[in-house]
Amino acid sequence: MPPVSAHITLSKSALTRVFENLRSAGFTLVGPRVRDGAIVLEQLQRPEDLPLGWTDEQSPGSYRLRRSSSNGRYFDYNCGPQSWKKYFNPPRQTMISAVKVNGAWEFRSAAADAVRYAFVGVRACELHAIQIQDRVFGGGEFQDPLYIERRRKAFILAVNCNRAAPTCFCTSMKTGPRVSGAFDLALTETGYRFILEVGSEAGSQMLEGTDWQAASAFDLQQAFSETQRAEEMMSKRLETHDLPHLLYENLEHPRWDEVAARCLSCANCTMVCPTCFCSTVEETSDLTGEKAARTRVWDSCFVSDFSHVHGGNIRPTARARYRQWLSHKFASWIDQFGKSGCVGCGRCITWCPVGIDVTEEIKAIRTQVVP
Repeated sequence: MPPVSAHITLSKSALTRVFENLRSAGFTLVGPRVRDGAIVLEQLQRPEDLPLGWTDEQSPGSYRLRRSSSNGRYFDYNCGPQSWKKYFNPPRQTMISAVKVNGAWEFRSAAADAVRYAFVGVRACELHAIQIQDRVFGGGEFQDPLYIERRRKAFILAVNCNRAAPTCFCTSMKTGPRVSGAFDLALTETGYRFILEVGSEAGSQMLEGTDWQAASAFDLQQAFSETQRAEEMMSKRLETHDLPHLLYENLEHPRWDEVAARCLSCANCTMVCPTCFCSTVEETSDLTGEKAARTRVWDSCFVSDFSHVHGGNIRPTARARYRQWLSHKFASWIDQFGKSGCVGCGRCITWCPVGIDVTEEIKAIRTQVVP
């Protein structure tokens, strides 16, 4: 087997054997596939389930699929509406349950899923998003044991980008388009084969029985050229060097009123964001009063009730809620976790119904001087 950090080449037909090896090792494969006019994340059985021959067109408030001119490519598209956080931090999860047995209550803590996931097609920006959520749920004084256990069991097959959508700005956030960080295998797709980097012993083992060959200098240059093309396609830029100071000093900027007039407070941006982690807690019981449960559910700072505390609502307007979201993502998140909460995937731009562009909002605050 190739050693960790080795670069190899692999025929595209060998991806079938990699899938078989993962299933034999007890993994449930999850990756991108076409459903309902979008590329979503669902279980995979074979490479043919991937979006072979499909690509996407994205712009502010717009997303559609079309057939790709590169028919032989599995990963010729950008990030879709779903992110990997739904597997590490599910939209609904029971935290504790209680059952009355012989007149006495028994409390049961939630256990992590028994499923071991292999995630296929994780992009560079998404891998950074996972690492950011690692800090949120696995770092500091308070940790989420369910998240940590799911994360520990996961296998990551990452993919370098060879194209960029008009909504992408990962280069500004230094999160892509090349994969870096904790992965088991990272592949770059060319027209007729894959060029892989081995990131772990587990990744090396999943190559058993394949026709891998050591990558040459020409192969490495070809892989670099693929990601370089994606970098050159990226037209959107965001100046980040002083973002916390810029936003903190402009909390009363008139631009907040302008964006609030367009914002629907629909929470789409937070639902598709790969790092947003706001949640609420629901406590329920059955009709007999014999069973009860506490469930954590995804929520959003754009929902008016989310900011309701004893005595009133601390963010009663769309202006206040949008300002909270943007200033947290690009400023106070850094104070909390040492890194911005944005990875430049552009999902919040694409899936905003009115096409609000965070990079344009920040640019407007930067360029419009308030006396």
